[in-house]
Amino acid sequence: MLSILRKARLKDKELRVLILGLDNAGKTTIVNHLLGKDTSQISPTLGFVISTVDWDGYRINIWDVGGQKTLRTYWRNYFERTDTLLWVVDATDEARMNDCREELANLLVEERLMGASLLVVKNKTDVHGCLSNDQVRDILRLDDIRTHRWSIMECSAMTGQNLPEAMNWVLADAKERLFLF
Repeated sequence: MLSILRKARLKDKELRVLILGLDNAGKTTIVNHLLGKDTSQISPTLGFVISTVDWDGYRINIWDVGGQKTLRTYWRNYFERTDTLLWVVDATDEARMNDCREELANLLVEERLMGASLLVVKNKTDVHGCLSNDQVRDILRLDDIRTHRWSIMECSAMTGQNLPEAMNWVLADAKERLFLF
């Protein structure tokens, strides 16, 4: 039933992307870069911001939700009708990677996110000494995920490196899984 409803809604070529991650991972910077906004001064997101990106003829509604520990209990209020979960990881913050893994694991058991794909966006890869894809993959235990279609992609929110490729992945995944045309 959920699949039928999704496909009916997506005839309008519209997607809902939920962008989550720990605070200071770069979620808002990613969204601002995609929108062509200034990324030199970003304040922590308190609550949520909805932005729309037109990408290759599709409308992508991005729900950017704050990642501070006090806000994480409210994340579940934003799960409804999510097509793709963008999980942003700060690749320079090895000290909090276990927290990052636990929060992601908690998300992946949420029933309302079961139909969503997962794109792990490894941010800040332009910083020397950041964690490798393999390190992030191992720490987050991505190979153990069986409930969601997933991929990992490195990027830099500040430079825009690989952000178009991330959006292309989101769109290609949606076309393959959700769209009728």
